Amino acid sequence: MVTAKRVLVVEPAPHVRRTLVAAIESIAEVDAGEEFERARERLLSSSYDLLVTNLRLDQYNGVNLVHLAQAFGLRTRGIVYDERASGLADEVRRAGALFECTHRLLITLPAYVRGTLPSRERRDAATFDRRTHPRGGRRMWDGHLVATL
Repeated sequence: MVTAKRVLVVEPAPHVRRTLVAAIESIAEVDAGEEFERARERLLSSSYDLLVTNLRLDQYNGVNLVHLAQAFGLRTRGIVYDERASGLADEVRRAGALFECTHRLLITLPAYVRGTLPSRERRDAATFDRRTHPRGGRRMWDGHLVATL
């Protein structure tokens, strides 16, 4: 029997947090919170397969949670999202997490939860549409773009 993945969602905005939870609650066991401190407690006291966190968490950022999971040897993979791909997207990549733009997350998050994540982020966060990337390949967002054209 395959057990559902356990996912921790960290999002300060209640409406965004509810929307993200609703997108995956039928396929995963989801805990959600708004604060860095509470997310830190949950990460250290429970086992999660996936950490989905906003990059911006008041005086902290989501990358701090990724580093915390690594420092304690947790097997939790991180997905860090933000409104736009800034220089911090490269920091997310260096931390071993995946970066996603917020507007893509509702489409891509269920695929992240269902699928097997790559061992490292290979995408360029600044590239909006991978169809223009010379290596080709498709991700869930690319299929969504094609379907909406």
